[in-house]
Amino acid sequence: MAILPIIEAPDPVLRTISTPVESIDDALQQLIDDMFETMYAAPGIGLAAIQVGVPKRLLVMDLQEPESDAEDAPPVKNPRVFINPQILEGSEQLSIYNEGCLSVPDQFAEVERPATIRASWLDREGRIHEQTLDGLLATCLQHEMDHLNGVLFIDHLSRLKRDMLLKKLEKARRAA
Repeated sequence: MAILPIIEAPDPVLRTISTPVESIDDALQQLIDDMFETMYAAPGIGLAAIQVGVPKRLLVMDLQEPESDAEDAPPVKNPRVFINPQILEGSEQLSIYNEGCLSVPDQFAEVERPATIRASWLDREGRIHEQTLDGLLATCLQHEMDHLNGVLFIDHLSRLKRDMLLKKLEKARRAA
């Protein structure tokens, strides 16, 4: 496994519309493993293939939620692979999450998205899944699927908020 470089905004590669995965082969399995290693090392909870320069409709997620409600409960890994994901429908009810992105490091903003979605995808073994998702899982899947369509979370913000966030990002890069 390898930690891959994460492409950061405003790199135009992030605006690429990803193409469907045609076959689940050894090369794809290796990419999935490398994406998980990259995501965990960053650290993050989701990563789309385009963020590591591969324009395929593939993303990995692990919300790493605690096993219990206890404050000191350790996070439990629950790696999930989404190949050729589709959103079949979204609820009219919306939810707001303070989102961040590995391609827009250390910048966060509230984004409004459907609270519940019905989605379909293939897992890493090629099995078809169709499920209704809500909460952070629904938000994260929508966020990562935006990447597959060349969209960043900052595109959901007003022009003023987006410009301010990008200026903060550029200032942080210069200071580093």
